Amino acid sequence: MMRSLMWWFIRLAACLALALGLLVALLVLVGLMFSGQFDLIKGLQLTGQPLAQLSLVLLPEVFWARLTGVANAAQNTDVQSFLSLCAALGQVGLLLALGFMRLWYRA
Repeated sequence: MMRSLMWWFIRLAACLALALGLLVALLVLVGLMFSGQFDLIKGLQLTGQPLAQLSLVLLPEVFWARLTGVANAAQNTDVQSFLSLCAALGQVGLLLALGFMRLWYRA
């Protein structure tokens, strides 16, 4: 009983840390947009490009067509750009979440 309660608490804390990390990453993106630092945003987007390209290649075309509503979505530059930005924000959010978890559970 106690072990399952502890696992539930750890999973809840991990989800909250990830949500907080994604929120901070999104706020950083908005701050960069308001301050006009579009070169930094482009650099951030480039970090997510390998994961985005991999997902465009590995997942079937039907998935992308239904998700985006665009025919031949894997070759669409707008879809590639948006997906790479989402992947980059996810990576930043995960890094921040790992930092939050390490900060909260430092022994």
